[in-house]
Amino acid sequence: MIRARSLISALLTGALLSTVAACGSGGGDDPKNVSAKTAALGTLTPGVIKVAVEPYAPYTTVRAGKIVGLDGDILTAVAKKLGLRIKPQVTDFAGMLAGVQSRRVDITVGGVAWSAERQKQGLFTDPPYYSPPAMAVRDGKTYKTVDDLKGLNLGTVEGYVWVKSIQSVPGAKLHAYPDANGVFDDLGAGRIDVGFLDPLLIIAAQKQRPDLKISTEYLTPPTAAEVKAKPAYQYFQPYQTGFYLPKQAGKLEKAISAQIDAMYTDGEMAKLVQKYGGDPEQFLKPAADVATARRGVDRPANWTPPSIGK
Repeated sequence: MIRARSLISALLTGALLSTVAACGSGGGDDPKNVSAKTAALGTLTPGVIKVAVEPYAPYTTVRAGKIVGLDGDILTAVAKKLGLRIKPQVTDFAGMLAGVQSRRVDITVGGVAWSAERQKQGLFTDPPYYSPPAMAVRDGKTYKTVDDLKGLNLGTVEGYVWVKSIQSVPGAKLHAYPDANGVFDDLGAGRIDVGFLDPLLIIAAQKQRPDLKISTEYLTPPTAAEVKAKPAYQYFQPYQTGFYLPKQAGKLEKAISAQIDAMYTDGEMAKLVQKYGGDPEQFLKPAADVATARRGVDRPANWTPPSIGK
């Protein structure tokens, strides 16, 4: 996930691969009667979609055998329409990617960012949502542009791509933490001015920890000229997420993408984003470079990314 991690996929250890493989074996509770249309989707087990996820609330969490969170709810709606039963497998981020690329699972979800390199090893659906550059700030403070960040104390989690962006801001001091809680603690205590994290994490923290007195702001993305001058600024731009599938899962990818696009049109996607405190205007409208990044790569030259308000 470009969202909060390195752009380079970590290699999965043999032990982790074995765990994913064991979880992926068929069970006695697999569907006995599957329609020809559902079977034609080509999932590893007809009628079942095996999903690798990591604990990353409020995007993905497994409770009582079900994936909950924004990505979980989107996939649940899609699977219902396609006649598929979801079978989750909990792993870490490296395991999510490796499970897909080795076709030990049918799909992984949870804010996985599209990249030209990553699509070479798997298939991406159309974006279920776009992740805007969100900032946690103390109540009453306003920062809108990269210039506003100059000379400030900026925090994020170790290994997140925002580390590179922060290091490129003139005069800014990087504060890197083992996890998001450290960012929130120091922000609430006034030791940092801004925290860069995934937007729904910030929104959830506002509700769960009102004592922090923080709010969410969205950074105005740097211009193309600014990114050209400082390439690390690209991570201050929105990115497109996608559900990630094995290279062999072309029929399944197309079917899921069609359902995702329909959810933009009928308003269902906007309702799910709002359910978790997100702003549809921020999450469901693509930046200009979304289409150009994928056209001629893993989409036709005339591809238009899904968007609300079209």
